[in-house]
Amino acid sequence: MTATAAEALAGQRRRRFIAPLRDQVDAACFRHPLFEGYGEYLDLLTAARWPDIDTLNAWTPSPGPRFVAQDAALLADGLHYEARIAQGRIATRPENWHDLFNALVWMRHPDLKHALNRAQCRHIDLIGTHERSPAQQALTQFDESGVIVQVRDATLLELWDRHDWTALFHANAECWRNGDIAVAAVVGHALMEQRLVPGRLLVGKCLVVLGDAVDAVARVAESISAGTCLAASAELRPLPLAGIPGWHAGQEAAFYMQADYFRPLRDGRVYPQPL
Repeated sequence: MTATAAEALAGQRRRRFIAPLRDQVDAACFRHPLFEGYGEYLDLLTAARWPDIDTLNAWTPSPGPRFVAQDAALLADGLHYEARIAQGRIATRPENWHDLFNALVWMRHPDLKHALNRAQCRHIDLIGTHERSPAQQALTQFDESGVIVQVRDATLLELWDRHDWTALFHANAECWRNGDIAVAAVVGHALMEQRLVPGRLLVGKCLVVLGDAVDAVARVAESISAGTCLAASAELRPLPLAGIPGWHAGQEAAFYMQADYFRPLRDGRVYPQPL
C-alpha cells in the first residue's frame, strides 16, 4: 500500500462517516454484491423522493412492529430504543440513509431483527439502560456490521482462523464462486450505508454457518434467540469484504498484502466454532 493510500485508509477510520445526499448517490452502487438480496426494494433506494413512513410500513411484513417517525414527541416517552421496538414501534429518522437501510433489513429478515431485539431487551431487563453488557456490544456490532457467511469446506475456515487472506481470497477464489464459501446475507445496515461511497474498504463482522443449511439466516436467528451466540464481540469474525472475489477492483495478489486492511491475526485471538 502506498503512503497516500495508507493515510487515506487511516483517515477513513478516524472520521465519523457522513452519508452523501440522496441526489449524490449513483444508483449503480446498488448493483454491488453487498446489496444482493435487497433487489426488490431498489425503488425505495433510487426514487427521486425519500420513502415516507407509510411507504416503509406498506413494505413491512405484518404482524410486527411498525416504523414511526423519530421526533421530539416520540423521544419524550423516555423509552430505550430497543424497548420501544418491543412495544411495536421502530423509531426512524426521515430522509436518513442509515435508518432506511435498517428498515430494509427489517423487511427482508424480520425474524433475525426480532431475535436481536429480544436479546437486547433481555439484557436491558437484567442490567438496565445505564450500562451495556459484552453481549449487548456484540449484538449491536452484528446489527450494524453483520454478515452471515456459509461454509461447506471446513478447510477454508482454517485459513480464516489464521488470517491467511491471500489463501482465503486469492488462491481459493474459485471456492467463492462455487459456493464452498459464500456470503449468505449482509444484515448490517451501517455497512450498506458506507457502501454508498464507492471504493471504501469495509470489514464485515461475521457469524459462520457450516454446511448446506437451507436458510443460514434462520439458523443464526435461532441461535441468537436461544442465547447460544454473541455473548461477546470476540465471537464475530472480521471479514475484509473488498477481498471477496468480484467485490472490489484490482484484486491481484499484491492487493491482499495491504496489512493495514488485511490485518494479521492478533496474538491469542481464537474464533469460536461455526453454527
